[in-house]
Amino acid sequence: MAQDEIKNDVIPAARAVAGAVRGAFLFDQDTTLRAAPGTGTAERWLRATLGAALGLPLPAVSPGGPPTAASAAVSSAPSAVGRESAANSVRLLLDDTLEPEAYRLRVTDRSVEIRGGAPAGVFWGAQTLRQLLGPDAFRRAPVRPGAAHAVPAQVIEDAPRFRWRGLMLDVARHFMPKDGVLRYLDLMAAHKLNVLHLHLTDDQGWRVEIKRYPKLTETGSWRSRTKVGHRASPLWEDKPHGGHYTQDDIREIVAYAAERHISVVPEIDVPGHSQAAIAAYPELGNTDVIDATALTVWDNWGINPNVLAPTDNTLRFYEGVFEELLDLFPANATGSTGFSEFFHIGGDECPKDQWRASPAAQARIRELGLADEDELQAWFVGHFDKWLAARGRRLIGWDEILEGGLADGAAVSSWRGYAGGIAAARAGHDVVMCPEQQVYLDHRQDAGADEPVPIGYVRTLEDVYRFEPVPPGLDADHAHHVLGAQANVWTEVMEDSARVDYQTFPRLAAFAEVAWSALPAPSQRDFADFERRMTTHYRRLDALGVAYRPPTGPHPWQRRPGILGRPIDGPPPVR
Repeated sequence: MAQDEIKNDVIPAARAVAGAVRGAFLFDQDTTLRAAPGTGTAERWLRATLGAALGLPLPAVSPGGPPTAASAAVSSAPSAVGRESAANSVRLLLDDTLEPEAYRLRVTDRSVEIRGGAPAGVFWGAQTLRQLLGPDAFRRAPVRPGAAHAVPAQVIEDAPRFRWRGLMLDVARHFMPKDGVLRYLDLMAAHKLNVLHLHLTDDQGWRVEIKRYPKLTETGSWRSRTKVGHRASPLWEDKPHGGHYTQDDIREIVAYAAERHISVVPEIDVPGHSQAAIAAYPELGNTDVIDATALTVWDNWGINPNVLAPTDNTLRFYEGVFEELLDLFPANATGSTGFSEFFHIGGDECPKDQWRASPAAQARIRELGLADEDELQAWFVGHFDKWLAARGRRLIGWDEILEGGLADGAAVSSWRGYAGGIAAARAGHDVVMCPEQQVYLDHRQDAGADEPVPIGYVRTLEDVYRFEPVPPGLDADHAHHVLGAQANVWTEVMEDSARVDYQTFPRLAAFAEVAWSALPAPSQRDFADFERRMTTHYRRLDALGVAYRPPTGPHPWQRRPGILGRPIDGPPPVR
């Protein structure tokens, strides 16, 4: 089969695509699925998602036998399925010559074959196959019954650039119900993202059930009202807001993610961003300087002065919280792609005023032989670093946790710019790059007056496409500590799923390509070709019901006239 390099509309871009002179594979009612042992996640997904969209049964077939029931156990199929030549079939195989998340997708006029280095690689190949079938493959039911579904003959060789390709969802500021999280896991899978960082607690709400501390959700998951817009806005929504996930909800989210080869990393903020917890259990606060019993779940945005007291009682309390969560977020979550051992403790934006005024906090500083309140925070973080490590887990936190020293196994989310990531990597710590100035998707997408609740710097689709996760100036000896990158979606001004969609898409598609594809230097990236492929991708997003920002600007119903934001003019600093 003669082959030439061809272009297609796949996002994120594949490393190599070679096309046949002619021919295509046609999906029809007789198309079967032949899945080798270990490829069950891709088989189940293809049948449930792609089969539903095309209106095809895609029955399982054992080598040499007739189609079996769609629910037949794949694990009983002998490995000989890997080499069997079967017409009108989609074959799924493992191939240990490939890297774990790499895949090879081969389409002829007789069959489709997806080989992956591990189950995740087969699954990512299935995502590419869906894109090749066209936007109708992204619907939940066939919209053109009886229509032909053809994939041109070709061979795609692909593998990710980074292991950690993440999305952080802030469900603390504005709660996202469970079905919304499951929907975002599907959207992540469609873009080959593999880490969901779930920001579960903050001053404005506690979002996960802890059975030994029921007030965390009885009291801490609801606030009486909500600031509308930036914290300087005079507007309020005067109705309660809240919600939380039960422990079974979390188990469902984690299992749903693992079936899509996505790891879920929970975040429980300590010692700052903790007013919701203190409102539920006032003894967690600095009670010698404030009346913690008067605190309620915070209804505003910004950096809150009410932080956890550095007491043994606080440590024991959060150890109890973490013990329950470690069971809900297992380190060996089957199907996840290698980061489920991480546990995020926040560690950012912790004002020290209450500790400076607190006799109890000052006594603790003297007792521990610490120099000041900054070292007290480092002690607090260090305690949980050791506690988690003793249980086979790895602590990760925002780059402030570097201040005062950090144990070797801990990792850093570099949010304040590149500097934290550079310092962490040079000190031997693994790093996830998520600089605010580049990939905070709450920042506005345009400078126009119609942009809803404009926050931060202008970060256009092209700006995100030109983001480079490996910090400039980081030498090769330390660059291997960059696990990958993450886009962060903070929801202070995102009151519902439509607003989350608007801020997240289409920029998440650009971010996904940065995290997955082997792109050249930012200034040499072919944004025109990305835009060409996005013309098709917008139709996929339409089919998925994503309320993205159109390239021409917001729809009238996406605007928020009269709501104060916090725009920052000029280009963001590179630091």
